[in-house]
Amino acid sequence: MVVNLSEEYSLLCNWIAEIRDEETQKDRMRFRRNLERIGEVAAYEISKTLVFEEKEVQTPLGIAISKQLKDQPVIGTILRAGLPLHQGILNYFDKADNAFISAYRKHQPDGSFEISLDYVSCPELEGRVVIISDPMLATGASLVKTIQFLREEGHPSEIHVVVAIACTVGIEYVLRSEPRCKIWCGAIDDELTAKGYIVPGLGDAGDLAFGTKVQM
Repeated sequence: MVVNLSEEYSLLCNWIAEIRDEETQKDRMRFRRNLERIGEVAAYEISKTLVFEEKEVQTPLGIAISKQLKDQPVIGTILRAGLPLHQGILNYFDKADNAFISAYRKHQPDGSFEISLDYVSCPELEGRVVIISDPMLATGASLVKTIQFLREEGHPSEIHVVVAIACTVGIEYVLRSEPRCKIWCGAIDDELTAKGYIVPGLGDAGDLAFGTKVQM
């Protein structure tokens, strides 16, 4: 399942426009906050697909029957770019467990790259709903490698992926490897460059959120 959240008119469309805009991108705080907002919208939409149960809640005047989330999900993110999006999801699933994965492109002199996965910290995953956030889904290579590694730690009942901008090529690659995965996108672009960058995309989300880095 793939959901393009900007297909319907909403404030999310404004936030997508702002994270793409070169001038607005100069304000790092606003860039991070917009990613956070996108994560919040995605979390709300994902919550509609999860299992709820009715429970009694004692109020000062009596008993109320309330619908409550049955089990808390595990929220995972790919460092470092995914942190603002992760925070947005965590704002809504505020009792969730968390996982952190360091997966990045290790570039070669010829312009090619391989995915390096150096660090994973996660709770028990067996039978749980896992939500993974990463602002850009370009080739899908780092995301697939992350999911495969997490599956070695346990077998989630569901996997949801939240991204701000996705490329159709990356979506197809992820779904070939993980056909039951559900992908929630802020927007979807069709073009991917030879070096694996989304066009029009928005640039390097990690650099825009946290500053430029030295390439290793």
